[in-house]
Amino acid sequence: MKTKQYFFTYFLLTLFLSGVSLAQQSAKQPFFKAADGMQWLSTDLHIHTVFSDGSVWPSIRVEEARREGLDLIAMTEHLEYQPHSEDIPHPDRNRSYAIASDALREGDRLEVINGSEITRDIAPSGHFNAVFIQDANALLHKDSLTGILEANKQNAFVFWNHPNWDKTGIARLEPFQQYLVENKLLQGIEMVNETTYSEEAFQIALDHNLTLMGGSDIHGLTEWSHGISSGGHRPMTFVSVPSSARLSDVKQALFEGKTVVWHKDIILGKKAYLVPLIKENLVVTQAYYPKDKTLMQLTLSNHSVMPFELQYLGAYSFHEQSDVFRIPAGETLHLKIKTVSKKERIELPFLVLNALTAPKEHPKISWDAIPQK
Repeated sequence: MKTKQYFFTYFLLTLFLSGVSLAQQSAKQPFFKAADGMQWLSTDLHIHTVFSDGSVWPSIRVEEARREGLDLIAMTEHLEYQPHSEDIPHPDRNRSYAIASDALREGDRLEVINGSEITRDIAPSGHFNAVFIQDANALLHKDSLTGILEANKQNAFVFWNHPNWDKTGIARLEPFQQYLVENKLLQGIEMVNETTYSEEAFQIALDHNLTLMGGSDIHGLTEWSHGISSGGHRPMTFVSVPSSARLSDVKQALFEGKTVVWHKDIILGKKAYLVPLIKENLVVTQAYYPKDKTLMQLTLSNHSVMPFELQYLGAYSFHEQSDVFRIPAGETLHLKIKTVSKKERIELPFLVLNALTAPKEHPKISWDAIPQK
Protein backbone atom coordinates (compact mmCIF):
# COMPACT_ATOMS: atom_id res chain seq x y z
CA MET A 1 0.00 0.00 0.00
CA LYS A 2 2.78 2.45 0.90
CA THR A 3 4.53 1.75 -2.39
CA LYS A 4 1.36 2.70 -4.28
CA GLN A 5 1.14 5.91 -2.27
CA TYR A 6 4.69 6.89 -3.25
CA PHE A 7 3.97 6.37 -6.93
CA PHE A 8 0.72 8.36 -6.63
CA THR A 9 2.58 11.18 -4.85
CA TYR A 10 5.27 11.14 -7.53
CA PHE A 11 2.53 11.45 -10.21
CA LEU A 12 0.91 14.41 -8.46
CA LEU A 13 4.24 16.18 -7.97
CA THR A 14 5.06 15.76 -11.64
CA LEU A 15 1.76 17.40 -12.57
CA PHE A 16 2.36 20.17 -10.03
CA LEU A 17 5.82 20.96 -11.36
CA SER A 18 4.48 21.35 -14.87
CA GLY A 19 3.10 24.72 -13.81
CA VAL A 20 5.96 25.94 -11.62
CA SER A 21 8.24 28.81 -12.51
CA LEU A 22 7.59 28.96 -16.24
CA ALA A 23 9.39 32.31 -16.41
CA GLN A 24 12.58 30.70 -15.15
CA GLN A 25 12.29 27.57 -17.23
CA SER A 26 15.44 26.99 -19.30
CA ALA A 27 16.80 30.35 -18.16
CA LYS A 28 19.61 31.55 -20.38
CA GLN A 29 20.69 34.72 -18.63
CA PRO A 30 23.06 34.35 -15.67
CA PHE A 31 21.85 35.33 -12.23
CA PHE A 32 24.85 37.64 -11.89
CA LYS A 33 27.17 39.08 -14.49
CA ALA A 34 30.87 38.31 -14.14
CA ALA A 35 34.09 39.76 -15.52
CA ASP A 36 35.07 38.86 -19.08
CA GLY A 37 36.07 35.22 -19.33
CA MET A 38 34.49 34.36 -15.97
CA GLN A 39 31.09 33.26 -14.67
CA TRP A 40 29.24 32.95 -11.37
CA LEU A 41 28.12 29.32 -11.42
CA SER A 42 24.82 28.77 -9.56
CA THR A 43 24.77 25.74 -7.26
CA ASP A 44 22.75 24.00 -4.58
CA LEU A 45 24.92 21.40 -2.89
CA HIS A 46 22.52 20.28 -0.16
CA ILE A 47 19.33 18.49 -1.26
CA HIS A 48 17.38 15.34 -0.34
CA THR A 49 14.98 12.88 -1.98
CA VAL A 50 13.03 9.77 -0.96
CA PHE A 51 16.37 7.96 -0.90
CA SER A 52 16.86 9.46 2.55
CA ASP A 53 14.26 11.68 4.28
CA GLY A 54 13.03 13.76 1.34
CA SER A 55 9.58 13.63 -0.23
CA VAL A 56 10.32 13.47 -3.96
CA TRP A 57 12.02 11.27 -6.53
CA PRO A 58 15.54 12.34 -7.69
CA SER A 59 14.28 13.25 -11.18
CA ILE A 60 12.02 15.88 -9.58
CA ARG A 61 15.10 17.50 -8.05
CA VAL A 62 16.65 17.67 -11.51
CA GLU A 63 13.49 19.16 -13.02
CA GLU A 64 13.24 21.79 -10.26
CA ALA A 65 16.86 22.83 -10.75
CA ARG A 66 16.45 22.91 -14.53
CA ARG A 67 13.40 25.16 -14.31
CA GLU A 68 15.06 27.43 -11.76
CA GLY A 69 18.10 27.89 -13.98
CA LEU A 70 20.73 26.28 -11.76
CA ASP A 71 24.04 25.11 -13.15
CA LEU A 72 24.94 22.44 -10.60
CA ILE A 73 23.29 20.37 -7.89
CA ALA A 74 24.64 17.67 -5.58
CA MET A 75 22.61 14.70 -4.40
CA THR A 76 23.38 14.63 -0.68
CA GLU A 77 21.28 11.91 0.89
CA HIS A 78 21.71 11.05 4.55
CA LEU A 79 23.93 8.02 4.74
CA GLU A 80 22.52 6.66 7.98
CA TYR A 81 19.03 8.12 8.28
CA GLN A 82 16.75 6.11 5.97
CA PRO A 83 13.11 6.51 7.07
CA HIS A 84 11.76 5.24 3.71
CA SER A 85 13.88 2.08 3.60
CA GLU A 86 10.90 -0.24 4.16
CA ASP A 87 9.29 1.01 0.96
CA ILE A 88 12.41 1.93 -1.00
CA PRO A 89 15.19 -0.46 0.04
CA HIS A 90 18.47 0.43 -1.61
CA PRO A 91 21.75 -1.02 -0.42
CA ASP A 92 23.60 1.24 -2.86
CA ARG A 93 23.91 4.76 -1.39
CA ASN A 94 24.84 6.08 -4.85
CA ARG A 95 21.39 5.23 -6.24
CA SER A 96 19.91 8.74 -5.90
CA TYR A 97 22.82 10.21 -7.85
CA ALA A 98 22.48 7.56 -10.56
CA ILE A 99 18.77 8.28 -11.08
CA ALA A 100 19.33 12.06 -11.08
CA SER A 101 22.14 11.74 -13.61
CA ASP A 102 19.89 9.69 -15.89
CA ALA A 103 17.27 12.46 -15.72
CA LEU A 104 19.57 14.96 -17.42
CA ARG A 105 18.81 15.75 -21.05
CA GLU A 106 21.10 16.32 -23.97
CA GLY A 107 21.88 20.01 -24.11
CA ASP A 108 21.21 20.68 -20.41
CA ARG A 109 23.53 23.18 -18.86
CA LEU A 110 22.60 21.66 -15.51
CA GLU A 111 25.02 19.11 -14.09
CA VAL A 112 24.68 16.70 -11.16
CA ILE A 113 27.44 15.54 -8.84
CA ASN A 114 27.53 12.80 -6.23
CA GLY A 115 27.47 13.64 -2.56
CA SER A 116 26.40 12.40 0.88
CA GLU A 117 25.40 13.83 4.22
CA ILE A 118 27.25 12.22 7.12
CA THR A 119 24.68 12.38 9.91
CA ARG A 120 25.61 10.63 13.08
CA ASP A 121 24.72 12.46 16.31
CA ILE A 122 24.01 16.17 15.80
CA ALA A 123 25.92 16.82 19.05
CA PRO A 124 28.77 17.00 19.52
CA SER A 125 29.88 16.08 16.00
CA GLY A 126 27.26 17.70 13.73
CA HIS A 127 26.22 16.95 10.15
CA PHE A 128 28.57 17.22 7.19
CA ASN A 129 28.16 17.16 3.43
CA ALA A 130 30.81 15.61 1.23
CA VAL A 131 30.47 16.46 -2.47
CA PHE A 132 32.44 15.35 -5.51
CA ILE A 133 32.66 11.92 -3.92
CA GLN A 134 33.45 8.74 -5.83
CA ASP A 135 31.51 6.19 -3.76
CA ALA A 136 28.94 7.01 -1.09
CA ASN A 137 28.94 3.46 0.27
CA ALA A 138 32.52 3.82 1.45
CA LEU A 139 31.50 6.75 3.69
CA LEU A 140 29.00 4.73 5.73
CA HIS A 141 30.59 4.06 9.13
CA LYS A 142 29.57 3.90 12.78
CA ASP A 143 31.14 7.28 13.55
CA SER A 144 31.33 10.61 11.73
CA LEU A 145 35.09 10.96 11.81
CA THR A 146 35.75 7.74 9.89
CA GLY A 147 33.28 8.81 7.22
CA ILE A 148 34.89 12.25 6.96
CA LEU A 149 38.34 10.69 6.69
CA GLU A 150 37.09 8.49 3.86
CA ALA A 151 35.55 11.50 2.11
CA ASN A 152 38.89 13.27 2.24
CA LYS A 153 40.58 10.16 0.85
CA GLN A 154 38.20 10.48 -2.10
CA ASN A 155 39.32 14.12 -2.49
CA ALA A 156 35.81 15.30 -1.69
CA PHE A 157 34.91 18.84 -0.64
CA VAL A 158 33.57 18.60 2.92
CA PHE A 159 31.48 21.27 4.63
CA TRP A 160 29.67 21.59 7.95
CA ASN A 161 25.88 21.73 7.61
CA HIS A 162 23.53 23.98 9.62
CA PRO A 163 26.03 24.60 12.46
CA ASN A 164 23.36 26.72 14.20
CA TRP A 165 21.18 23.67 14.87
CA ASP A 166 20.86 23.75 18.63
CA LYS A 167 18.43 25.21 21.14
CA THR A 168 20.16 28.62 21.01
CA GLY A 169 20.46 28.90 17.23
CA ILE A 170 24.10 29.93 17.66
CA ALA A 171 26.91 28.23 15.74
CA ARG A 172 29.90 27.27 17.86
CA LEU A 173 33.18 25.63 16.96
CA GLU A 174 33.22 22.63 19.29
CA PRO A 175 36.32 20.44 19.85
CA PHE A 176 35.25 17.98 17.13
CA GLN A 177 34.99 20.67 14.45
CA GLN A 178 38.15 22.32 15.76
CA TYR A 179 39.95 19.03 15.20
CA LEU A 180 38.62 18.84 11.65
CA VAL A 181 39.74 22.40 10.88
CA GLU A 182 43.20 21.95 12.38
CA ASN A 183 43.74 18.75 10.41
CA LYS A 184 42.38 20.25 7.16
CA LEU A 185 39.54 17.74 7.01
CA LEU A 186 36.86 20.45 6.78
CA GLN A 187 36.85 22.94 3.92
CA GLY A 188 33.56 24.86 4.21
CA ILE A 189 30.63 25.83 6.43
CA GLU A 190 26.97 26.63 5.76
CA MET A 191 26.17 30.12 6.96
CA VAL A 192 22.83 29.84 5.15
CA ASN A 193 20.68 26.72 5.47
CA GLU A 194 17.09 26.49 4.27
CA THR A 195 15.57 29.78 5.57
CA THR A 196 18.18 30.58 8.24
CA TYR A 197 21.29 32.77 8.25
CA SER A 198 23.99 32.38 10.90
CA GLU A 199 26.24 35.36 11.68
CA GLU A 200 28.27 33.14 13.95
CA ALA A 201 28.93 30.64 11.13
CA PHE A 202 29.98 33.56 8.91
CA GLN A 203 32.53 34.63 11.52
CA ILE A 204 33.79 31.06 11.99
CA ALA A 205 34.39 30.90 8.23
CA LEU A 206 36.35 34.15 8.26
CA ASP A 207 38.37 33.19 11.35
CA HIS A 208 39.37 29.79 9.96
CA ASN A 209 39.44 30.48 6.22
CA LEU A 210 36.56 28.16 5.43
CA THR A 211 34.55 28.42 2.22
CA LEU A 212 31.21 30.18 2.66
CA MET A 213 28.28 27.94 1.71
CA GLY A 214 24.51 28.24 1.45
CA GLY A 215 22.14 25.41 0.59
CA SER A 216 18.43 24.75 0.42
CA ASP A 217 18.57 21.47 2.37
CA ILE A 218 15.33 20.86 0.53
CA HIS A 219 13.14 17.90 1.50
CA GLY A 220 9.78 18.82 -0.02
CA LEU A 221 9.36 20.98 -3.13
CA THR A 222 11.33 24.19 -3.58
CA GLU A 223 8.02 25.80 -4.63
CA TRP A 224 6.52 25.02 -1.24
CA SER A 225 9.50 26.33 0.72
CA HIS A 226 10.57 29.30 -1.40
CA GLY A 227 7.64 30.38 -3.58
CA ILE A 228 9.50 30.00 -6.87
CA SER A 229 6.47 30.77 -9.06
CA SER A 230 5.93 34.02 -7.12
CA GLY A 231 9.47 35.25 -7.72
CA GLY A 232 11.19 33.57 -4.78
CA HIS A 233 14.35 31.52 -4.94
CA ARG A 234 16.13 28.83 -2.98
CA PRO A 235 19.42 29.68 -1.20
CA MET A 236 22.28 29.28 -3.66
CA THR A 237 26.05 29.23 -3.55
CA PHE A 238 27.67 30.97 -6.52
CA VAL A 239 31.15 29.85 -7.48
CA SER A 240 33.57 32.03 -9.45
CA VAL A 241 35.01 29.99 -12.30
CA PRO A 242 36.16 30.54 -15.90
CA SER A 243 33.45 30.67 -18.57
CA SER A 244 34.71 27.37 -19.97
CA ALA A 245 34.96 25.72 -16.56
CA ARG A 246 34.81 21.98 -16.09
CA LEU A 247 33.62 20.28 -12.92
CA SER A 248 37.23 19.98 -11.79
CA ASP A 249 37.49 23.79 -11.96
CA VAL A 250 34.36 24.17 -9.84
CA LYS A 251 35.74 21.79 -7.24
CA GLN A 252 39.05 23.67 -7.15
CA ALA A 253 37.26 27.01 -6.76
CA LEU A 254 35.32 25.62 -3.80
CA PHE A 255 38.55 24.54 -2.14
CA GLU A 256 39.92 28.05 -2.79
CA GLY A 257 36.87 29.71 -1.22
CA LYS A 258 35.70 31.56 -4.34
CA THR A 259 32.03 31.75 -3.39
CA VAL A 260 29.21 34.11 -2.53
CA VAL A 261 25.81 33.13 -1.14
CA TRP A 262 22.41 34.48 -2.21
CA HIS A 263 19.80 34.27 0.55
CA LYS A 264 16.41 35.91 0.11
CA ASP A 265 17.30 39.50 -0.92
CA ILE A 266 20.74 39.41 0.73
CA ILE A 267 24.06 38.50 -0.82
CA LEU A 268 26.98 37.49 1.37
CA GLY A 269 30.62 36.75 0.72
CA LYS A 270 34.22 37.53 1.43
CA LYS A 271 35.19 41.03 0.30
CA ALA A 272 37.61 39.79 -2.36
CA TYR A 273 34.74 38.13 -4.25
CA LEU A 274 31.61 40.02 -3.28
CA VAL A 275 32.74 43.57 -4.08
CA PRO A 276 33.78 42.71 -7.67
CA LEU A 277 30.44 40.94 -8.19
CA ILE A 278 28.56 44.04 -7.10
CA LYS A 279 30.66 46.31 -9.30
CA GLU A 280 30.09 44.04 -12.31
CA ASN A 281 26.34 44.18 -11.80
CA LEU A 282 25.77 47.80 -10.78
CA VAL A 283 27.02 50.02 -13.59
CA VAL A 284 27.10 53.83 -13.84
CA THR A 285 26.84 55.28 -17.35
CA GLN A 286 25.87 58.38 -19.33
CA ALA A 287 26.91 61.09 -16.92
CA TYR A 288 26.25 64.60 -18.27
CA TYR A 289 25.07 68.10 -17.39
CA PRO A 290 22.03 69.45 -19.23
CA LYS A 291 22.61 72.84 -20.80
CA ASP A 292 22.58 75.69 -18.30
CA LYS A 293 22.01 73.36 -15.31
CA THR A 294 24.24 72.15 -12.50
CA LEU A 295 22.30 68.95 -11.93
CA MET A 296 24.59 66.13 -13.01
CA GLN A 297 22.50 63.36 -14.52
CA LEU A 298 23.53 59.74 -14.92
CA THR A 299 22.11 56.22 -15.09
CA LEU A 300 22.68 53.44 -12.59
CA SER A 301 21.81 50.02 -14.01
CA ASN A 302 21.34 46.75 -12.13
CA HIS A 303 22.24 43.77 -14.33
CA SER A 304 21.56 41.13 -11.66
CA VAL A 305 18.46 39.17 -10.60
CA MET A 306 18.32 40.71 -7.12
CA PRO A 307 17.53 44.24 -5.96
CA PHE A 308 20.20 46.30 -4.25
CA GLU A 309 19.65 48.65 -1.31
CA LEU A 310 22.11 51.55 -1.43
CA GLN A 311 23.03 54.30 1.02
CA TYR A 312 24.84 57.30 -0.43
CA LEU A 313 27.84 58.45 1.61
CA GLY A 314 29.02 61.42 -0.44
CA ALA A 315 28.94 65.18 -0.01
CA TYR A 316 26.14 65.94 -2.44
CA SER A 317 22.41 65.24 -2.44
CA PHE A 318 20.00 63.85 -4.98
CA HIS A 319 17.23 65.77 -6.69
CA GLU A 320 14.70 62.90 -6.71
CA GLN A 321 15.97 60.33 -4.16
CA SER A 322 17.00 60.40 -0.53
CA ASP A 323 20.39 59.11 0.55
CA VAL A 324 18.90 55.59 0.82
CA PHE A 325 17.20 54.01 -2.17
CA ARG A 326 16.53 50.69 -3.86
CA ILE A 327 17.38 49.67 -7.42
CA PRO A 328 15.23 46.70 -8.49
CA ALA A 329 16.58 43.67 -10.31
CA GLY A 330 17.21 44.28 -14.00
CA GLU A 331 16.22 47.94 -13.87
CA THR A 332 17.86 51.32 -14.44
CA LEU A 333 17.58 54.44 -12.30
CA HIS A 334 18.12 57.95 -13.60
CA LEU A 335 19.86 59.96 -10.91
CA LYS A 336 20.14 63.73 -10.68
CA ILE A 337 22.88 65.03 -8.41
CA LYS A 338 23.00 68.59 -7.10
CA THR A 339 26.68 69.50 -7.51
CA VAL A 340 26.08 73.28 -7.16
CA SER A 341 28.60 73.95 -9.94
CA LYS A 342 29.66 71.87 -12.90
CA LYS A 343 32.34 69.35 -11.96
CA GLU A 344 34.74 67.49 -14.22
CA ARG A 345 34.51 64.48 -11.93
CA ILE A 346 32.75 63.44 -8.75
CA GLU A 347 33.02 60.36 -6.56
CA LEU A 348 29.88 58.40 -5.79
CA PRO A 349 30.47 56.30 -2.64
CA PHE A 350 27.75 53.94 -1.39
CA LEU A 351 27.15 51.31 1.25
CA VAL A 352 25.35 48.23 -0.10
CA LEU A 353 22.88 47.61 2.71
CA ASN A 354 21.69 44.17 1.60
CA ALA A 355 25.18 42.81 1.12
CA LEU A 356 27.54 41.55 3.83
CA THR A 357 31.29 40.91 3.78
CA ALA A 358 31.31 39.99 7.48
CA PRO A 359 28.68 39.93 10.21
CA LYS A 360 27.04 43.39 10.29
CA GLU A 361 29.59 44.76 7.80
CA HIS A 362 28.25 46.17 4.55
CA PRO A 363 30.63 46.65 1.63
CA LYS A 364 31.46 50.14 0.44
CA ILE A 365 31.61 50.66 -3.30
CA SER A 366 32.41 53.78 -5.28
CA TRP A 367 32.18 55.04 -8.83
CA ASP A 368 33.78 57.98 -10.56
CA ALA A 369 31.22 59.98 -12.50
CA ILE A 370 32.85 61.93 -15.34
CA PRO A 371 30.30 63.97 -17.29
CA GLN A 372 30.44 64.03 -21.07
CA LYS A 373 31.44 67.33 -22.60
